[in-house]
Amino acid sequence: MLNTNNNAAHLRKDILTEIARLQLAGKLSDPKTVDEIEKIPFQIIPDDSIPVMGSLEKDREIIKNRIVANLGHSLEDYDESKSLSEYVKEAYERERPTWPILTMIQTACNACVKPQYFATDACQACLARPCMVNCPKQAIEVTDRARIDPKKCINCGLCAQNCPYHAIIKTVVPCEEACPVGAISKGEDGKETIDFEKCIFCGKCMSNCPFSAMMGKSQLFDVIKHIMNNKKLIALYAPAIGAQYRTKQGQLENALLESGFFKVMEVAMGADITADNEAREFEERMERGDKMMTTSCCPAYVRAVNIHVPELSPCISETKSPMIYTAQVAKQAYPDCITVFIGPCLAKRREGFDNEIIDYVLSVDEVNALFTAKNIDLAKMPVTNEQALKYIPTVSGRNFAKTGGVAESVRVRLKDKSYLRPVVINGLDKNGMKILASYGQINAGKVPTPADCPNLIEVMACEGGCIAGPSVITNPKLAGGLLNMYANAGSKPQEDGIPVKCDIESVVEGARA
Repeated sequence: MLNTNNNAAHLRKDILTEIARLQLAGKLSDPKTVDEIEKIPFQIIPDDSIPVMGSLEKDREIIKNRIVANLGHSLEDYDESKSLSEYVKEAYERERPTWPILTMIQTACNACVKPQYFATDACQACLARPCMVNCPKQAIEVTDRARIDPKKCINCGLCAQNCPYHAIIKTVVPCEEACPVGAISKGEDGKETIDFEKCIFCGKCMSNCPFSAMMGKSQLFDVIKHIMNNKKLIALYAPAIGAQYRTKQGQLENALLESGFFKVMEVAMGADITADNEAREFEERMERGDKMMTTSCCPAYVRAVNIHVPELSPCISETKSPMIYTAQVAKQAYPDCITVFIGPCLAKRREGFDNEIIDYVLSVDEVNALFTAKNIDLAKMPVTNEQALKYIPTVSGRNFAKTGGVAESVRVRLKDKSYLRPVVINGLDKNGMKILASYGQINAGKVPTPADCPNLIEVMACEGGCIAGPSVITNPKLAGGLLNMYANAGSKPQEDGIPVKCDIESVVEGARA
C-alpha cells in the first residue's frame, strides 16, 4: 500500500474539493454557470506544469476522466466528445449509484512491463556467483556484472534469494501484485483490465497503483445533491473514521452536522450488536458440532470466500455487519431518511450497493473533501460529550476497526472461553487466500481436522484492519494510536462474559429525541 501522503491522494482531494465547492455554491445546477467545471483540468494542470504522461493535453484529459468518475460515472462508458457539463447533467438525473463501483482510467494506466528479475549495479561479479550456479535455466551470464536473459528466465526468484548483495530485484505490476484473487490482468495493449466476476472489491489495486488508474466511483455528488435539497441524510460513521482525525469527543459529529447531515450515528453501536449476535451464534455452532466459524463484518473477505473458497462459505457467520444494524436503527427512527455510511473501504460500497437499507457509501477522503469545500476546521468544532445518538458504545465495539478487534469483541462476551481457539488473518494477500483454502479443505472433510484447529477465525482484508483501508487519509500506524484514544474516550465499561444487549428500541427512541 502506498503511503497516504502522495501526489495521487492530493490530486484526488483537490478534484473532489473543487467539484464540491462548485456544487455547494449552486453553480453546477445552474445552466448559466455549469460550464465552470470545464476549468478544473486547467486549474489542476496549469500551463507551466511538467507533464506526467507525455503532454499537458494528455494530463488534462486524464483529469477530465477523474472528474467524470468523481461525478459517479463509469469510465468504461466514457465518451471524450462529451463535455463535463453534460456529465454533470446526467449526474443530477441519476436516482441511484450505478454499477460497477470500481472503474478504470485506461489513459492513466502505465502499461507496466510484466514482472521480471534483473541485476542492478550493486552486483559485484563475485567469485561465488550463486545466482548463476543456482539458475535452473542457465539464464544468467556474469562479466563485469550479472545479466539475466529474459527469454530464458522463468521468474523463479532463486537468483535473488541467493545473491549475498541483494543486487537482483524483481519488478512488479503493482495492481496485479496487490490483487489477492487474480482479478487484474493485461489486455492485448498491455494495459490492465478488471474481471468484476473475480473482484472482491478490497481496493488494493486502488491503493497500490502509482498512477491511480483504478478509481472508486464517488457518491459524494449524489450526497451533496440531497443535502442541497434539504433531505434527511443520516451519517453512519465507522469506528475507523474516528481514528482518522486528531479530534476530541464530539468534534467529528459536529463537523458532519455542520456539513448538512440531519443526524449522526456511530457505527460502533452496530458493532456491539454484531458482537453480541456473533458470540451467541458461535456458542450455538459449537454446540451443534461445527468445526469453525468465521467473522462476517469484512465484505471483501465474505466475497472472497463465496467466490474463491466456497468450501469455507458455510462457516461464515450469518450475523449482519455493524453497518447494516446501524442503518436499521436509522430507518426505524426515521423511515424517510437517507442513510450514508462513511468508512475507509471500497468493499463497503459494494455491500451498500447490494443492500437497500444503505442508500450511499462515502469514503473518508470524500468526507474530508466535503469538510474542505465547506471550510470546516475540525479542530475548531465545539467539544461536547453529547453523542449524536443517545447510545454510548463499548471499547470493544469501537475496536472493530483494528485487526483482532472483532475476535476480541466476541471473546469477551463468551461465558465459557475454555473451548475457544481464535486465530486472526491480518490482511488478505495471496498467502492469506492460501490459508483460507486450507481451512476450506478442513471444513469440507478433504483433510483431517488438526487437534489445534482454530474454531473462531477473524479475517480482515486490509492488513491492520479497517484503519488501513484503501481510502484512508491517515497513516495506519498513526491511526492505530488515534484509535486507542478514540476507543477509550467516554466508552461504556463492559463486564467479562456478559453481552451488551443493545436495546434497539431504546436506541431508536434516543435517535428520535
